Amino acid sequence: MISLTRSAARYVSKLSNKLRRKFDMLSSRGAFSGSQGRTLQFLLAQTEDVFQKDIEEEYSIRPSTATELLKQMEKNGLIVREPASYDNRLKRIVVTEKALQYRQQVVEDLTALEETLIRGIPENNLEIFFQVIEKMMDNLAE
Repeated sequence: MISLTRSAARYVSKLSNKLRRKFDMLSSRGAFSGSQGRTLQFLLAQTEDVFQKDIEEEYSIRPSTATELLKQMEKNGLIVREPASYDNRLKRIVVTEKALQYRQQVVEDLTALEETLIRGIPENNLEIFFQVIEKMMDNLAE
């Protein structure tokens, strides 16, 4: 029987909420939201063109959520959307000079958060954790 006090969904939800609060606290001290900071970190790590669909897939978010996120990032001067050279219907997401100024801070903040999150967890346990989480995501995708 599944326990309602010790359910996987409940624990994942609690962890997600705590992470979201930490991201929001770290995100460049108010210059942008935590979700914008995570997205900026993703964009800065890419070597190829990035499109809205890539953001949707990376964070498992709906198109409408990605649209709002990118609109806010554009409003904050962190990105611009430019037509792809091979198809004007596709809009590449390009980081601005302003966003590049935050690169070091975003990387340091997210690295520190990751180190805090996994502190004291043996590597073999982390590997099992990732396998379990991936299986849970696959289960929900069915």
